[in-house]
This record gives sequence, structure tokens and C-alpha cells, in this order.
Amino acid sequence: MANNTVSVEELQAQLKKLQLERDEAVAKAERLEKKLELKSSSPQRQSQRVMVKKLLSTPESFIGTQVIVCGWAKTIREQGGGRFAFIELNDGSCFKNVQIVCDNDKPGYKDITGLNSGTGACILAFGNVVKSSGKQALELQALEVELLGKCVPADFPLAGKGIPLEKLRAVAHLRARTNTFGAMARVRNACAMATHTFFQQLGFLYLHTPLITASDCEGAGEMFQITTLLKNGGAKLSDVPVVKETGKPDYSQDFFAKPAFLTVSGQLNGEMYATAVGKIYTFGPTFRAENSHTTRHIAEFWMIEPEMAFADLFDNMDLAEAYLKYVVQFVMENDMEDLEFFDKQYEKGLIERLKKVLATPFKRLTYTEAVDLLLKAEASGVKFQVKVEWGIDLQSEHERYVTEKIFNQPVILTDYPKDIKAFYMRLNEDGKTVRAMDVLVPKIGEIIGGSQREERLEILEKRMEEMKLDKEAYKYYLDLRRFGSCVHSGFGVGFERLIMFISGIENIRDAIPFPRYPGHADF
Repeated sequence: MANNTVSVEELQAQLKKLQLERDEAVAKAERLEKKLELKSSSPQRQSQRVMVKKLLSTPESFIGTQVIVCGWAKTIREQGGGRFAFIELNDGSCFKNVQIVCDNDKPGYKDITGLNSGTGACILAFGNVVKSSGKQALELQALEVELLGKCVPADFPLAGKGIPLEKLRAVAHLRARTNTFGAMARVRNACAMATHTFFQQLGFLYLHTPLITASDCEGAGEMFQITTLLKNGGAKLSDVPVVKETGKPDYSQDFFAKPAFLTVSGQLNGEMYATAVGKIYTFGPTFRAENSHTTRHIAEFWMIEPEMAFADLFDNMDLAEAYLKYVVQFVMENDMEDLEFFDKQYEKGLIERLKKVLATPFKRLTYTEAVDLLLKAEASGVKFQVKVEWGIDLQSEHERYVTEKIFNQPVILTDYPKDIKAFYMRLNEDGKTVRAMDVLVPKIGEIIGGSQREERLEILEKRMEEMKLDKEAYKYYLDLRRFGSCVHSGFGVGFERLIMFISGIENIRDAIPFPRYPGHADF
């Protein structure tokens, strides 16, 4: 027979453990009671709220407890002849709302059902978490509600349903309250988190590059100029100092003593650090003064720009494909709820399309091969607005035809004609093309653009001469080739285009919280 006797020391240890558990439970109950004390001031109670996302994702942890929730009412509906009301409350932490049931004898009931309350009102609710008989796992039986911020339904711009996205841009300060832009904000957040996680795990350093520059990275001249010569808009033209010989503004008297602009890219600065610390990435706003009204262009946008020393075009393509797949996977794992909304409301089959991106290796071919395929499509009767011929800068219609119709998957095009690409891209042996790469995806077209950089000083200088660029303005960039040059590569990702690709939203103005485009710089 087994010996089941227990020593005195073991009994004492068990007793001590039980006492500690009891003390901890008592302390926890006291903290909870104190935290939910109804006599607490409103600001104190708001700071003790439970996020709706946490409440709904772990219902078993909250059923049978008392909590405080705060948020904005999606709907408030009186039922039973005014005996009680249903409140659908959302705090932005997730797509779903929490349902609150409030009887008419509870403190605050008249305020939240009165004329100053409705959709958009800010509400605090304190009550018991119980199992729900509806679709959700739980609901809140209110013991008290408080109208924190009134919202008169007749005056609220978002009170109606089905408001077009174009009209919502006119109320961009409020559109985050809608399902679409709440979901958009969370998807952007997930993509940003995925971006930092991806590059940090691979040993890239996060580099902050300047927003003010004296050089044009792309050589396109579509830049916003900044100056203090106009005295913040208060100067007359006669007040602007000019150079007598030319009649042009005298920038020696300007803040930077030379013309200065908002950057279109952090790439040139990124290369300076990549050729010292090995691998960097930037992630910040960039600007382009392009008078474009397409669904793919805005004046202020965010860019992710990795640069790698000792990496050629093939390394660059591998990184770009791995990055894009990592972000898609991350959003699907961490924000599927919002993707399901976009799938239902904006692009049927969105989630299946994203799954295919993860499951399929990107197709790789040269620009010349893509042009040949497009010419065959034209010969078979396909009509393009811009006629296809070797040497053209492929338009969105061409890019989308390649990725959607020919291959039905993401495509990486390489080796573009030098005349349509930037001066810093490495010249191929044929003297006609450069080691460029563009990643094309369905619905968007180009989402990533990059290249192997030209590391040979003499060839880079010749390219700059061909493009009539001032070598003095790029002397620092040229120094990288004079002192310890090496093979290096990098690319740029348009963050808003990435959001469009992952969410299915069709206009880039709806992929950023406060879009800037020609004629619009509000909010």
C-alpha cells in the first residue's frame, strides 16, 4: 500500500500557499471595488475603462464581472415603449461594437436618449457583463450611463447611412468614426507594425532622413519649394530680393541660402548610411508637386525605403517579395476582422486574393518580355489608351493587364530602358537598359520600385551629364563612389498603395487619414 502521509513541513507549505492565494484574491477584489467605485469622478472612471476589443476577444474573462466602457454610439434605440434602450458602442479598438442594455430607471438614461444624444454621442457605461442571447458572446447590463459628449443627430454629418467616400473626404475630421475609416486606420497600423517588425528582425537600422532637401532624388523637378522670402505669405512681390543680373529671386538671402524643397525620397541619404552600417530602412512622409487627379496619386504620402550594401538586383527582388508577403501575412493574422469587412463591402474575394499572394512565387520577367506580351495582346484585339512600344513608360493600364490578365498574380519587371528611369540606376552592359525592378500587383499596378544602384563613379557622372543634372548639387552622393564604393541596392514602397492593395480600397485619397492633393490641404 502506498504511503499517503504528508509531512508537517509540506502541510505548512500548502497552508502558506492557500493563504497567499486568499490574500491575493481579497486584494484583487478590493482593487476592483475601488476601481469601479460609482462615486469616482468621471475622468478617473474613464481612465479605468476596458477596451471593447479586449472585452469581446476574451468574453470568458469578463462574464460575471463589472466593467466600465467608453466610446461613441453607433446607434441608440429605445424599446419596450421607452422602458429600456439598446446602445451599440464602439471605441475604435476593433471593428465590432459592444451592446449595452440600459433600463429607463438607471442614472443617465434620460441624457443618452434625449435630444442631445444619438449616433456619434460619446458615452460612458458602467455595468454587469452577462452572456448575450444575440450574436455576440456578451453584453453589458448598464447600472449607470453618462453622456460625456453630446451629439445632436440632426446636425451630425455622419448620421445617415451609405455616405459616398467622396463626400466623406469633406469631413475628414469625422470620417474615422465610420466603419470604413476605423478599419482603414487599424489596417494602416498593422501594416506599419509589420514593416518595422520585418526589417528589425532582418537587422536593418531604422534611419530618419531629412524632409527638407536641396536635391531632387528622381530628377523629375516635381517638388514643393519652401522659402522664407515670402514672409509666410505676407510679402509683396516687390519685397522679394532678386539678383539684378538675372531678375530671379536671390536665394542667398533665403533661410538656407539656396533653393530648398520638400523631399520626394529619402533614398540618397539612405544610401549614405547603408554604405556605412550595411542595411537601413526609412519610413516617413514624402512629397510630390504633381498636378495629378488620378486614384493613384496624392501630394503627400508615406514611403518605406530599404537600402542594402553588398546586394544586387536579385537580392533586391527577393527582399521586396518577402516584405510584401510578410505584411500581408501579418495583417491577416492580426486584423482579419477588418479584412472581412473590406472583403464584404469593397472587394469580393479580397481575402482569397491575398491568400494567393502568399501561396504563389512572384513571376519575374524583363521589361522587354512584358512589352512583347502586351504587343501580342494588342495584336489580338486588346485596346490600350496608350499605344504599346518598346521604350515607353508603362502606364497603369499596361501594368494591370500584365499582372491581372496575363499572369493573375504579382509580377516583378526588370531591366527597364535607361531613358525612363532615374540617373542612379546601374547601367546594363547593353548600354540601353538599367538594373531596375518594379513590383506590379493586381488592382494597383506598380507598388514597389527599386534598382541596383550605380556604384561606378565615371558611369554615374556620365548619366548625370546626359540628364543635365548639376554634379555640384550631388557631390556628396558622388563621394560615396569615390570612397569605398560597393555594390548596393534598394527600393521604395508607396505605403498608401500598399494599404489599397491589402484593403481593396480603390482611391488612394481614402488610404490616408488626411489626403493632400491639388486644391486640397484642409484639416
